[in-house]
Amino acid sequence: MQKSNRTISWGTAIAYFAFSLVINSMGNVLTIATSQKIHPAFLGSAYWTAAENGWNMSFMGNTASGLSWVFFIVGVLIAVLNMILDRKINLWKFFGNIAFMVPFSLLINVFSTWFNSIMPEAHGFGMIIFYVFLNFLGVSLIAVAISIYQRANVVLHPADDLMQILRFKYFKGNAGIAMWVSYIPPTIIGVVALIALPNFSNYGLGTVFAFLFQGSITGWGDKHIFPKLKHQGISASTEV
Repeated sequence: MQKSNRTISWGTAIAYFAFSLVINSMGNVLTIATSQKIHPAFLGSAYWTAAENGWNMSFMGNTASGLSWVFFIVGVLIAVLNMILDRKINLWKFFGNIAFMVPFSLLINVFSTWFNSIMPEAHGFGMIIFYVFLNFLGVSLIAVAISIYQRANVVLHPADDLMQILRFKYFKGNAGIAMWVSYIPPTIIGVVALIALPNFSNYGLGTVFAFLFQGSITGWGDKHIFPKLKHQGISASTEV
């Protein structure tokens, strides 16, 4: 793939990356925390998060540390898949994917502990509606974060690198289609977890919202969130 020139400094790119990493972690945990505060299987989590949290519940004891490990291990496996789909061994990119998982997993643990400690159980219709809004907000934060750090392209979460490879190498820059195809691995993870422990508490309105709209929100973010930030280091012929 012919690489385009970078139009921003590495310092600027890292600043964008750090900001997006925080809001991505916060969004992921927000979907989990709100789901756990309402009746199981009502809200659910973002699609990848739902599958990985389901694995945590089925095999890791449903702990914050267990969730961090699931996020990390799945990330390593997806990083390998990315090299296969990219049709080349790029160790710099592979270890970049893995490096992303270290602060991301730590932030997941921090936000998970924090949100669970400050968010009360949902009692009453008004609180339920508020938590639905927060859940959808969490999904939207994830999508916006993906938009930012895909464009900065310092290092990527393996799942988002997967989506970006699919988006620009296979689907001509279409974020929505690429997102849907990238959901095949978490679907497999989720099905295995449900077979081991038929618990649907991670799947609900938020999961459906993420499946339908997360890719489109990412595409929207490309144009409306930091609109002057263009995709760095991707094929110039497919850049959007």
